[in-house]
Amino acid sequence: MQSRLAFLCPGQGAQHPAMFDLARTDSRVALLLEQWIADAQLGAPLDSILADEARFFSNRIAQPLIVAATLAAWEALRTDLPAPALVAGYSIGEVAAYGVAGALAAGDAVALAASRARLMDACLKGVPGQALIAISGLTTRAAGGILRQSGFHLAIETGEDSFIAGGPAAALIEVRDRIVASGGRLGVLPVEVASHTPLMRAAVAPFADELRRHRFIDPPVPVLSGITAERIDQSDKAIAHLSRQIAETVLWKDCMDACAEAGVTIALELGPGAALSRMLHARHPQLECRSVADFRSLDGIRNWLARHVD
Repeated sequence: MQSRLAFLCPGQGAQHPAMFDLARTDSRVALLLEQWIADAQLGAPLDSILADEARFFSNRIAQPLIVAATLAAWEALRTDLPAPALVAGYSIGEVAAYGVAGALAAGDAVALAASRARLMDACLKGVPGQALIAISGLTTRAAGGILRQSGFHLAIETGEDSFIAGGPAAALIEVRDRIVASGGRLGVLPVEVASHTPLMRAAVAPFADELRRHRFIDPPVPVLSGITAERIDQSDKAIAHLSRQIAETVLWKDCMDACAEAGVTIALELGPGAALSRMLHARHPQLECRSVADFRSLDGIRNWLARHVD
């Protein structure tokens, strides 16, 4: 069967100071990166941001950095790669996915990520002190009552017994104790806002307006909607789903299944990190899955793809 390629675009959590190193070995991409960061008005040059861990994990900086890192990897590789069958993005990675798919210019995608972060941070005024937690060992049905009692909401479904939830940071100890007592495990993620929950509702309409202010065309390559796992190939529908995604549950489990159902046989995560490629391979072991973070050179990525893509 002919190989079919998908690109995966990650969300927050795996950023690190060296996450641009591989893409920057391409001098053209290094210059583009500096321009994207300047246009996004992050308040400092890229190297200054990367030297301060507290800064690049702050939501305001993390979201545009993740998108910039993903699109830098894509920009460094895209002329040597076959067209993908589809693109999927996890959380903020869905903004990057539309850049990879050709619906948004890369610089616009980075600037939109900065706007998204700003609008989400503004939601902290209504519920100050928010958190995202990763829960495993329990189904969403089994944990639902515990989450509701503590003011938490389902944010991302990642597996049959693993998911992300968001809610008030003040209730972290309470919800942790209840989850552990029920036989589950809980970890706190390095994210400052309760993404993909109703606590972000006030950011939805303003972000849709931001998306409409940029040149957003019909995606030449379908992008999976995070909130429905359907293939999106129209710009108006993309804007609606991408804005709603801020405050609605991301069905990443269903997105992984949609990749397999679409006949994808190989997936490359554009980094940073390798969480998405590992999740996809664990759920669908027949798929060849790697991340750019697994390689030491751009040529290594090209050679791997050449061996696996017909």
